[in-house]
Amino acid sequence: MDKFINVVALNIPYPANYGGVIDIYYKLKALHDCGVRIILHCFEYERPEAPELLDICEEVHYYKRHTGLRTNLTLLPYNVYSRKDPRLLTALLTNDYPILFEGLHSCYYLGDKRLRHRLKIFRECNIEHDYYRALVRSTDNWLKKCFFLVEALRFRAYQREVRWADLVLSVSTTDARYLRSVFPAKPVEFIPCFHANEVITSRPGSSDFLLYHAKLSVPENEKAALFLIRQVFSQLPHRCIIAGMDPSPALYKAAAPFPNICIEANPSAERMDWLIREAHVHTLITFQDTGLKLKLLNSLFAGRHTLVNRMMLAGSGLDSLCHIADTPEELVRACNQLMKMPFDDTAIAQRRALLFPAYSNAHQAQKLWGLIQAQSSAKS
Repeated sequence: MDKFINVVALNIPYPANYGGVIDIYYKLKALHDCGVRIILHCFEYERPEAPELLDICEEVHYYKRHTGLRTNLTLLPYNVYSRKDPRLLTALLTNDYPILFEGLHSCYYLGDKRLRHRLKIFRECNIEHDYYRALVRSTDNWLKKCFFLVEALRFRAYQREVRWADLVLSVSTTDARYLRSVFPAKPVEFIPCFHANEVITSRPGSSDFLLYHAKLSVPENEKAALFLIRQVFSQLPHRCIIAGMDPSPALYKAAAPFPNICIEANPSAERMDWLIREAHVHTLITFQDTGLKLKLLNSLFAGRHTLVNRMMLAGSGLDSLCHIADTPEELVRACNQLMKMPFDDTAIAQRRALLFPAYSNAHQAQKLWGLIQAQSSAKS
């Protein structure tokens, strides 16, 4: 029997080169690989249409995201209201397949009465009001602070729309506990992030540099990078590389006085893969304990020593595979120790034992489709 699903994505998930779209793209690919036929609906935002998506989707429908001040004059979150398009609802009504809403940003039609009879799945990628509150703390720009604060308040109220979902999927066990407490009548399942790694490609050995990698235009990631520059990397005798998309002038300015610190802006996929593979220590810091932590998975599948603070691990169950430090002093000490410690086959074997099958895309896609089938049977 044919297996079909509608997927509503907040952005065009190709190329898969930052957080949320990585999870979406590799979820689509894994579902396709296990025989699911996908009708993708995605909003255009800062990236062009991607014909490559037709390799894994039956159909791809694009919708313009409506941005600007007028769109912001609403009680709904700006990031939800700007993804309102009647053509999306019309397209969803042309079939009777389950609908997977990717992130709260994509959920404008989740509670629409014309979809009440449909099987609807909500994929959480952040506790959004917590995320936007963290963004308030991460920026010094007062206008951005105001916007992030208003958006946090809007998302706090809008979160109740999740009650219209038949199944809720969380990206961490921490988020799953929270969602179960808010929606006790809803089935909430932990489905880890989907990612680019099919096998562990970490290599034993060593190198002479440490790495922090992220989408650097995201305020939370910039805050982490500035913390590492000022409090950790500047105190080390080793080469330190900060790599990612769209670093700000503030990052260049902070790194400029320190000859051992290099900013690599917008590296190619090949260069980023090389950096992740060759870095001797991955330093992964976050100041928010919810949401996607794809940097962590990429480092564990493809990198060597992984040094994190406790917030980076929240709800992942991956503590035993990482070195943990929280204060600047602890981080500096751990970096110096790890740079002297070769990465060996024993560490790779430990990763293989813990990461499979729980963090296998194929395993999680089969689990996800099984959950959807179970909910479909219960609803019919």
